[in-house]
Amino acid sequence: MLMPKRVKRRKQFRGTMAGKALRGNKITNGEFGIVAAEPCWIRSNQIEAARIAMTRYIKRGGKVWIKIFPDKPVTSKPAETRMGSGKGTLEYWVAVVKPGRVMFEISGVAEETAREALRLAMHKLPCKCKIVSRAELEGGDNSEN
Repeated sequence: MLMPKRVKRRKQFRGTMAGKALRGNKITNGEFGIVAAEPCWIRSNQIEAARIAMTRYIKRGGKVWIKIFPDKPVTSKPAETRMGSGKGTLEYWVAVVKPGRVMFEISGVAEETAREALRLAMHKLPCKCKIVSRAELEGGDNSEN
């Protein structure tokens, strides 16, 4: 599983997921990608499951890039515990994803293969996503300006 090697503080506040992604909203390496359509936390095991689904489908062809990293610790208290006595223990790591964020990229395979691999990966993720190509994202940026 992905997780930071070391962190400054063990436990973090929950924070907010308001607004759209300002960074990481363009396809930089690959030809096709998965873009988040809603805000969510994506756990490290979900990222790993999506990666495995893609790489198994393309059978060692092409290249996959993971553009998100789980650097936020999430804590939880044990079941049937009374209120108080401090914050719970660290349970898992999440990546905070805002709408418009490119999460995975793929290149080096045919378009149908890439789209099917990304579709399989989307089923492993907890939020609504869409598959986009580099041309679609660049075309959308030019029309807005």
